[in-house]
Amino acid sequence: MAEEGKTASKKKKCPTALKRMKQNKAQNLQNRSFKSRVRTAIRAFETAFSAKDKEKMQAALSSVYSLMDKGVKKGVYNKHKAARTKSRMTLLQKSA
Repeated sequence: MAEEGKTASKKKKCPTALKRMKQNKAQNLQNRSFKSRVRTAIRAFETAFSAKDKEKMQAALSSVYSLMDKGVKKGVYNKHKAARTKSRMTLLQKSA
């Protein structure tokens, strides 16, 4: 545990590796923010579903559809996960 800070080799990272690390960190922050927006939209749908408010449910469902499709386009989500999520939410809406 005490030796975690020490690296095995004293070799410097090449500039391209440092740039990739910087880019990965920035992209990770953007992806986390985007996923948070999607979860918030899903939560809004679930609260509308529990309140049996069909108008709010439809509005929330369309926003979730939009966000999931954008996430697939950006590479944040796999297309199968998006399809599964949208399908489950549509079934919930139809059951209400």
